[in-house]
Amino acid sequence: TLIGTVDLKYDDVSYATVHQSAFLRCGMMPVQPIKELWWFKIGASEERVYYYDPTSVDAALMKRARRSSRDNTSLEIYPTQLSDEGEYKCRIVVWDNTGNSTEPSVPISKEARMMLKVNVPPEKVEITHLTSGRNLSLRCKSEGAKPPADILWTKTSPDGVETEIPDLSKTREIEPAGELYDTAEQIFYQLEENEMIAKISCVVRHHNTNTTIYKNITFVSPAIQNALKVTIQRFAEPVLYSSIENQDGQDNKAGLVKISADPGFKVPYNTSVTLKASAPGVFPEPRYLWWVGDQTGIAGRELRIDNLEEDKSYFVLAENPLGRVVLEVPVHITTPDYSRWNDSSKDGDVNEGDTTEGLDTGAIIGIVIGALIAVFFIGFAVWYWTIRDGTQVFSPKKEKPHTIDEETVPFRSTEKPLLRTISTQTLEGRRSRREPSI
Repeated sequence: TLIGTVDLKYDDVSYATVHQSAFLRCGMMPVQPIKELWWFKIGASEERVYYYDPTSVDAALMKRARRSSRDNTSLEIYPTQLSDEGEYKCRIVVWDNTGNSTEPSVPISKEARMMLKVNVPPEKVEITHLTSGRNLSLRCKSEGAKPPADILWTKTSPDGVETEIPDLSKTREIEPAGELYDTAEQIFYQLEENEMIAKISCVVRHHNTNTTIYKNITFVSPAIQNALKVTIQRFAEPVLYSSIENQDGQDNKAGLVKISADPGFKVPYNTSVTLKASAPGVFPEPRYLWWVGDQTGIAGRELRIDNLEEDKSYFVLAENPLGRVVLEVPVHITTPDYSRWNDSSKDGDVNEGDTTEGLDTGAIIGIVIGALIAVFFIGFAVWYWTIRDGTQVFSPKKEKPHTIDEETVPFRSTEKPLLRTISTQTLEGRRSRREPSI
């Protein structure tokens, strides 16, 4: 076969994206039948990737490699892995008899070397933020890209208009992570007065893989259910107001203000309570202000109430640059402990919790008074019986004078008693002195 001069057409550097197809070009000019085709990957040694013999062998020594259908000599790798990156060599062997068809053909070998670069799009993008009133500190991080990704920031208005945030107060960091790179960028942004923003976006662009990733922060104002616009003395403008008793918690709307109480919204007398406010999904992070009556407000997410002695309604303001709401939080006092103990005793029931608390002050006073009354009655009884029959109890027994009642004592003999005789004579003598003799 007459074969003239053969030139190889190839690219010094080829690019591929991980998990996609890689194409290494190595074609002949002009295209001629070949004797052999070899592909090697150059490393510490030449690693054979592919071998082709038109007469018998078409062997992919690397399972993911094959001859390209474009020209039958170029190489395709699918799916591409990061480890496929490196230098490759193709070798094509053809026959050449220098144009003389009568002489034996001579094999001619042609080689070419090229580089394969494997690009990796960002694997993960995350955004973090810190807020203080209208001041925003936003940080966006792209992880696991090759080469490093670019980052820019945009803001979108409520009507959907997106504009790029200027490169003001911006810092960027690029850190290697093995063969890949992490890119982080932080910006500081101050919301204008009455500025309305629907979202701020971190836009990660990886030009080598034609990849664009958006990570958004959506602006949400605090919200409450069944709200009324009212005027509150401590605020210059009307605010949206409601009570936690009108919040059913079933609305899935982002930004609803929620209140929790530990140990609860109904507590025993003289119990301490902690109220805590939260607003999931609200951005920028709201500030909270608590107050009761005309007292000065207390800033913070939590409010500590010590030794609550009566029903009270507390108020909390949740506010960010987009809006503000006020919630009323009633806290109620239940029956005191000792009253509950008395009520349970009427029914004959004993609460397990009461046994661990002991007697209260009222019960102790009652016991002491009862004991004093009992001692008084015992002493009175002793005194009474002593007065009634005191000689028998407290004095030595003395012999009583011997007297005889003439009407009741019977005669002891047939003779008239001496005392009876004396009594009769005396009586008759008295009668003789009163009555004149005839």
